[in-house]
Amino acid sequence: MELGAALRRARRPRDARAPLRDGLALARECGATGLADRARDELRAAGGRIVREARRGVDALSPRELRIAELAADGLGNPEIAQTLFITRKTVESHLRTIFRKLGIGSRTELAPLLRTRSDDGRRVSP
Repeated sequence: MELGAALRRARRPRDARAPLRDGLALARECGATGLADRARDELRAAGGRIVREARRGVDALSPRELRIAELAADGLGNPEIAQTLFITRKTVESHLRTIFRKLGIGSRTELAPLLRTRSDDGRRVSP
C-alpha cells in the first residue's frame, strides 16, 4: 500500500491503483480496519473505484444512498430530498427501496438508529 501511496503523491495515479487495491484487499483480509480505511482513501484520491465488500447494512450503501438515508432520517420528505439533491422524486423512492432492502428495515423511523453508528466523517464507529 505504501508503494501505491508514494506513486499517487508522485502524480502517477494510474500506476498507484494496483498496489493500492492489493493493499486494500490484504488489509480487509487481515481485519486491519484502520489500514483499510487509509488504503481506501488513497485509492479514491488516485481515482480508483472502490468495490464495496458489504452487501447488507450501512456499509453496503453507496455514497448517494447514504446521503438520501441521512436526509430521510433527518425528517425530510421525498419531495424535499429530491429538491435538495436535484433528482426526481421517483429516483428518491427507488433509492429508498434499495436502502430499506440493504438495511433490512421497513420504515424511515428505523434509519436514524442505524445511521447513528457512524462518525461525523462517515466511518463506522462502535455503538
